Amino acid sequence: KTAVVTGGASGIGAATARRLTAEGARVAICDLDMERALQVASEVGGEAFQMDVTDGGSVRDAVSAAEEALGGATVLVNNAGTDEFGFFTYTTPEQWQRVIAINLVGVLNCTHAALPAMQQAGYGRILSISSEAGRVGSKGSAVYSAAKGGIVAFMKAIARENARYGITANSIAPGPIETPLLMGAKEFGEIGEKVIETMKSATQLGRLGQPEEVAAAAAFLVSDDATYITGETLGVSGGL
Repeated sequence: KTAVVTGGASGIGAATARRLTAEGARVAICDLDMERALQVASEVGGEAFQMDVTDGGSVRDAVSAAEEALGGATVLVNNAGTDEFGFFTYTTPEQWQRVIAINLVGVLNCTHAALPAMQQAGYGRILSISSEAGRVGSKGSAVYSAAKGGIVAFMKAIARENARYGITANSIAPGPIETPLLMGAKEFGEIGEKVIETMKSATQLGRLGQPEEVAAAAAFLVSDDATYITGETLGVSGGL
């Protein structure tokens, strides 16, 4: 299989690229940060492509280049995401637009670009990384929660529309995972540290998850062992 992984230069995306490569896939690491994408591509023997998920043209160009280099993409992992921490009343419309553009519109752009080849092939796996915040809400991440909840609903609709083509569409809802995005909360000082500790204590396992634990679930959902699973959301959250 050829897999396109967005936000593949770090965190969950890089871990997923490594896991899918180990499972035998040809992997396209797509990211805005080309330097880090090239590092991951070199590590796993894949290819790196610069992609701005908020720009439909950039997405189409990257997916087209990936398919030309590696073969038709039959797996898409929508992983690129970001957040802007802060209580909603203190955020701005500009922040909302950025968070929604990357987390939700990015998924729409990438799915729209990848679906035609999958429909033509009569086979495909689409997996989007949502968040438990999208299912239960997260204090200090209201707009992020809204965007991630939108992903869950969008994947359910895509699953219904594309089952006749042999395409499945699912989501993963990670809890607090030790990624650069989450650990970036420390930049906010004591408040950020408190947020991370609160997240840890909210899980039943009492710890942060690792990107590799999400990647393991991702590898399963895009594999042929998951042929009868579509429209579902799998929590990888330590019992959050």
